[in-house]
Amino acid sequence: MRLAFLSSDRPEAVAAQHRLVKRYGGVSPEDAEVIVALGGDGFMLEVLHLPLARRVPIYGMNRGSVGFLMNDFSEDGLTDRITAAEHAEIHPLTMTAVDSSGQSFTAMAVNEVSLLRQTRQTAKLRIVIDGTVRLEELSCDGALVATPAGSTAYNLSAHGPIVPLEARVLALTPISAFRPRRWRGALLPHAAKVCFQVLDPDKRPVSAVADNFEVRDVVEVNVAEDTAASMTMLFDAGRGLQERVLAEQFSV
Repeated sequence: MRLAFLSSDRPEAVAAQHRLVKRYGGVSPEDAEVIVALGGDGFMLEVLHLPLARRVPIYGMNRGSVGFLMNDFSEDGLTDRITAAEHAEIHPLTMTAVDSSGQSFTAMAVNEVSLLRQTRQTAKLRIVIDGTVRLEELSCDGALVATPAGSTAYNLSAHGPIVPLEARVLALTPISAFRPRRWRGALLPHAAKVCFQVLDPDKRPVSAVADNFEVRDVVEVNVAEDTAASMTMLFDAGRGLQERVLAEQFSV
């Protein structure tokens, strides 16, 4: 099995990479059958964003602080674990953001696209779904659209719902909503096109973030699932991403 080992810059991840390459050999990501990512969830997102010519399955092992997307670390029996691993197919979101100068930016998000106020001023957003205004004005710290895979990350911290992978829905979640107070967000069909329009952007500037890519001073942000793009993550048998998402709903 041709394996490419990539690590975060944490010392324990770098040391593990050196040992694993010595034990199993190593090739470039372009030549690999599987990429082994050593780090935490943040590093897994970095690897998923690699601009590879072909999509290679990614098997993560936790050498970081948060490891929801990672398998337990062990140097033994690695090829057997990968061979028996469960596959999780992920469709990312595409964000198209327009800033106050009229410049357009496009980025991909595996977890979520979030809008965040830049100053002490509350953000004011209009939310349009598939061309229909669904919320004329949301006063808030921000809002986000999360994939099922990302629903246990920032979305959960913002009190959004955990979404099973096979549900084929997206979570639209406000962040510290002030008006309307009772609005807690929505579950949208996975094919929904979400448009955020920033109201009063000069006084109330807003940034948009697709995973780790940020655009400042946005005036409009469009978000949609990219059904043409697919990423494969590998998880140890019996500990697949679907099981992790389900188990998270019963954690205390």
